[in-house]
Amino acid sequence: MKKFIAMLMALCMVAGLCAFNAPTASAETPVKVGFIFLHDENMTYDLNFMNGAKEACEAAGAEYILKTNIPEGQECYETALDLIDQGCNLIFADSFGHEDYLIQAAKECPDVQFCHATGTKAHTEKLANYHNAFASIYEGRYLAGIAAGMKLKEMIDAGTITAEQAKIGYVGAFTYAEIISGYTSFFLGARSIVPEATMEVTFTGSWGDLALETEAAQKLIDNGCVLISQHADTLGAPSTCEANNIPNVAYNGSTIAAGPNTYIVSSRIDWAPYFAYIIDAVANGTEIATDWSGDYASGAVALTDLNEAVAAEGTAEAIEAAAAAMAAGELHVFDTSTFTVDGEELTSYMADVDTDPAYEGDTEVVSDGYFHESEFRSAPYFDVKIDGITLLDTAF
Repeated sequence: MKKFIAMLMALCMVAGLCAFNAPTASAETPVKVGFIFLHDENMTYDLNFMNGAKEACEAAGAEYILKTNIPEGQECYETALDLIDQGCNLIFADSFGHEDYLIQAAKECPDVQFCHATGTKAHTEKLANYHNAFASIYEGRYLAGIAAGMKLKEMIDAGTITAEQAKIGYVGAFTYAEIISGYTSFFLGARSIVPEATMEVTFTGSWGDLALETEAAQKLIDNGCVLISQHADTLGAPSTCEANNIPNVAYNGSTIAAGPNTYIVSSRIDWAPYFAYIIDAVANGTEIATDWSGDYASGAVALTDLNEAVAAEGTAEAIEAAAAAMAAGELHVFDTSTFTVDGEELTSYMADVDTDPAYEGDTEVVSDGYFHESEFRSAPYFDVKIDGITLLDTAF
């Protein structure tokens, strides 16, 4: 009985916290945003979010609090409640593993809006105050892949490598659809320039581990990979490429400082437009999309500066032409005529859009000659293993 009373009192305290310390925003009520980051500014992934957050909040005149190094556990839930206690009426978290804890807080605090990047459950949870967001980063990855392909072609034309030696290495964190979608779109971009290109992918089992990413990049280079890219958050791969004089295509931001002689370009999501959108929605009491996904044409997906000292001649023009074709609907990244699966063209695929515990496919996503990525929810669900890409390990 005592335990029951204690639990009841705790729930009442949480309800009171959400009810009295979280003002309902309106055009007359300033927005205060609480940001929850998995790491800090030393990780390119989180730094990209931080830059967008500061830009959007300062432009809108919104107060904000940044919470860094928040693990993907109960600490996320506790941090959300702490931010609400400090008057935040809009909460944002940036890592996939934060989702369940953010949903827990959203259910207990219906007067606060919660937004989450890379999550998958908003469209099935159906909470009025919980929302997912991502962007069509596969478009940026594809364009960055074109830059990689142009570099490979330059190396082939110069006689530095043969077409058969055009092997790309890719450092991934986990075997999630987000990463599979990213490395596949990158590969298809490179192959649009060098059809003979192949790729090896290795995984670290961590979003940000400098030692593991350094080791993974070196392993790929030792395997004969002549260009490296990654979906990982430290400077491990770019620094290793610089040490080995291997061209590198980065992610989330320019790594030219770590690789002035090897860095080519980077793709990233520009989160400032989304942050501006949700701040405006809370300020004016308008609805926030359950699943938001911006694209390259709208500026939500971007390429960072092209390192002209390393990029092959004509790279900027090739990227510009492909981007224009995307915007016109003439180029689809996952055009099923451009790849095969076990030697066959992909004509049908049931993707796991609703993210059930068994990861069973529930939605047909192939039609009109291409795989419709990020159209049925914002987070990627492309998890197809296509020919030409070798996975060195799948433990993660």
